[in-house]
Amino acid sequence: VVAMAASVLALAVALLLGASSRVDHGAAAAPVSEEGLQVTYGSTVKLMHEKTKVRLHSHDVAYGSGSGQQSVTGFPEIDDSNSYWIVRPTLDSSAKQGDAVETGSIIRLQHMRTRKWLHSHLHASPLSGNLEVSCFGGDGQSDTGDYWRLEIEGKDKVWKRDQKVRLRHVDTGGYLHSHNKKYNRLGGGQQEVCGVRDKRAENIWSTAEGVYLPVDESK
Repeated sequence: VVAMAASVLALAVALLLGASSRVDHGAAAAPVSEEGLQVTYGSTVKLMHEKTKVRLHSHDVAYGSGSGQQSVTGFPEIDDSNSYWIVRPTLDSSAKQGDAVETGSIIRLQHMRTRKWLHSHLHASPLSGNLEVSCFGGDGQSDTGDYWRLEIEGKDKVWKRDQKVRLRHVDTGGYLHSHNKKYNRLGGGQQEVCGVRDKRAENIWSTAEGVYLPVDESK
């Protein structure tokens, strides 16, 4: 089962990386449009901001202030390949590819294109002065600044597609957050993503398009 899941993921990621048109990206996401699919470790997904409907996004553009690390934004177009993230366990976790992700789990999100990790720290975010959220590190380079605790809204215990969730940064306590503050120097209406320590409607997200690996039942 694990080998089959790995093969499916490799093929799907190749399709996502190779797709260059809007039609191709839509086709890659189409087979997983149904609700109720579980988000498992190894799945490659887009995270949609519930309030503004942008996708969590990164690209090889550094912040001009703060840490100077790779910037993270909210991007309104649904078919951009720079909005795919791979769900990974923490470095000390025994979780494997295909395992379900439960509420309270500490996870990492790896940007598919640049291989860097969704990261936060005490630097101020550029537009609002909240906690900066960046991409940092890479394959073989990760630390607790990449750790996020999953908080599922409601009574469900297992993360599923389209489910409302919050992601709380372990080191700073900031919730992954976005709002309608837009960057002038970045095209496409990209808006700020930052960390905010209090619970607000603006720090709720859900998984949308992506490749959802089947749950590994071989335990």
